[in-house]
Amino acid sequence: MDIATASPFAIPDAPPLNPAKFRDPLVTAKGEPRASVAMTTLETLWFNTGTLCNLACKSCYIESSPRNDALVYLTLAEVTGYLDEIALSRLPTREIGLTGGEPFMNPDIMPILELCLARGFETLVLSNAMRPMRRHEAALLDLKTRYGDRLTIRVSLDHHSQAVHEAERGANSWDKALSGLQWLAQHGFRIAVAGRHLAHESDAEARAGFAALFARLGLAINTGDPREFVMFPEMDAGADIAEISTACWDILGKSPDAMMCATSRMVVKHKGADRPTIAACTLLPYAPGFDMGTTLAEASRPVSLNHPHCARFCVLGGASCS
Repeated sequence: MDIATASPFAIPDAPPLNPAKFRDPLVTAKGEPRASVAMTTLETLWFNTGTLCNLACKSCYIESSPRNDALVYLTLAEVTGYLDEIALSRLPTREIGLTGGEPFMNPDIMPILELCLARGFETLVLSNAMRPMRRHEAALLDLKTRYGDRLTIRVSLDHHSQAVHEAERGANSWDKALSGLQWLAQHGFRIAVAGRHLAHESDAEARAGFAALFARLGLAINTGDPREFVMFPEMDAGADIAEISTACWDILGKSPDAMMCATSRMVVKHKGADRPTIAACTLLPYAPGFDMGTTLAEASRPVSLNHPHCARFCVLGGASCS
């Protein structure tokens, strides 16, 4: 594979997805009852602040780029409306997550952060830690002074090597990301890192590589602590993957209550829409079958696991964006 022209995270020589799979929300291609996940409680509410980004990564699941505004910027007023619903319904929501695109490109990002923190939520921002974030250094330091560790900034480093990271994210992205990460650490922010490992690389090998990188940078990030470091599986929706039937819970020894959609939802605003809607999952903002309505009450219904990401990322991959 030429990493200069293809994503290093694509699954090598993977057979294509069987077109008979993931068609019926109730039944698998084998005719078995499809697994679904009921919401147990809304622990984390995500806001996609918009798909515009300063980077155009090769395998971005949401296709963020400097030109893609398929999901437009959320406004402070729109975020306020959902936080008001949480308060009025007395939902036990603990955490607000902000993702993109690059959240720090949203013109309302700092007021949105202020609002979430002032309302008492743990607030997690997913960022590439590059120029858009660095433009807000003074405002971020002010939030850090007033709210401390309730604010976490999680920085995406696609790999522990510059070559692979830049094959995915573009030339000159490595040093800028590391500089932003070090700035956050030097100023005492609560930080985390999200990484991925190559298809031929074991989890242990990838974690060891990241641990060595953090040691060289003088960063106290524990690669064994999911609050500080997360490893995501590859997400090639065109590669074949098993569907998840109701029988799979017992076969795999897993519980639907442990899946991300049991405890979280994501607010998005599609270009041209009058108002935001709620997606079942951070990974599926464009899939019509995962549009849950406009209110948190509507969005509390069960989610049918009718997408390859449900199997690859969550059930079989054991991953979660929180």
